[in-house]
Amino acid sequence: MEILLQALTLQLGHNATLATLGAGMFGLAAGASGAFLVLRKRSLVSDAMAHATLPGLALAFLIMAALGGDGRGLAGLMFGSAVSAALGLLAVDWLTRRTRLTEDAAIGAVLASFFGFGVVLMTVIQTLPFGHQAGLESFLIGSTAGMLRADGLTILVGGAGALILTFLLRRPMTLVAFDPEYAAASGVKVRRIDLAMMALAGGIMVVGLKIVGLVLAVAMLILPAAAARFWTDRVERVVWGAGLIGGASGFVGTALSAVAPRLPTGPMVVLTAAAIFFLSMILAPGRGALAVWSARRGFGRKLRLRAGLLALAEGRAPSAEALAALRRAGFASAAGEATEAGRKAAREAAEDESLWARAREILPPEALTGRDDGATPLRAALTPDEWSLVKGASA
Repeated sequence: MEILLQALTLQLGHNATLATLGAGMFGLAAGASGAFLVLRKRSLVSDAMAHATLPGLALAFLIMAALGGDGRGLAGLMFGSAVSAALGLLAVDWLTRRTRLTEDAAIGAVLASFFGFGVVLMTVIQTLPFGHQAGLESFLIGSTAGMLRADGLTILVGGAGALILTFLLRRPMTLVAFDPEYAAASGVKVRRIDLAMMALAGGIMVVGLKIVGLVLAVAMLILPAAAARFWTDRVERVVWGAGLIGGASGFVGTALSAVAPRLPTGPMVVLTAAAIFFLSMILAPGRGALAVWSARRGFGRKLRLRAGLLALAEGRAPSAEALAALRRAGFASAAGEATEAGRKAAREAAEDESLWARAREILPPEALTGRDDGATPLRAALTPDEWSLVKGASA
């Protein structure tokens, strides 16, 4: 526990501090930009770009090694990966627009083709006298072992640049994510914003190659945004909430990896994000599983109580479940007889049911969609104008 506290407070040395800060910045940028992909329903495009980085990574290594270097310069590998990811993005866009393939089919074709080509190149590198793959497998799932000062600064600067671009483009990306037709009518170049959105995600994946690897990078674009979505309906809160979740995942996951060197950094970062996602899915108010379960139970009780009151109003015997609900509410005695409060509530329920019948006659069906649930009183379901209209028609 003491070592973990030291890792979280950046006291494990220069390299561990650089790796932790770089992972935190990467997670912050990935979460914020990934939120727009999730809202735009383009998450799978990021998966295609992630796999498309592999051939660029391998070719960059081959070129740098052939020029006399060791081929492992992070800046060069990131540049090659970025070019390859951009080509993958353009390929998906071209196939979607110029052929009869749907977007998911185009993504599958590009993902398989680029990744297969990358695997072939990685195999060829293993057979070369200057190759021996030179640790390139670490870029598949990420590794911060031996990270240099220049590597850490490159990741920090790249993540900060991506975060700034996300902030600058947040308004057009929000508009395109929610209403592309209105965005186009407002003069926004929807295709350009889409490409910018996906290029930004591709750039962030390239930045995170050293930390989480190309296979797991896509998880950091999706998991924080999916977790943040459980907590709020407001776009800005989803975006920056996803950024905070991503940043915390990168920071904590890298710290955990530093404490247990045998645990790879990338999977630890992604597992931290996954843990936050599952906690959000269960505990978030309103959208979490517990909140939904509680709301359903409460709605069921309201339905049974309503049925019991209507049965009392009509002189019928309520069902066992409805009678139990009446007793809990104090509307029926232990013997099953209606109390004074129960008779009053029954009259009010019958009057409300009559008003609902009138509302269904005079209001268009779409006006009641999602509001006519069989348990909500009419006055609580309608606007003041609608209530006045129905009440006046029933007078």
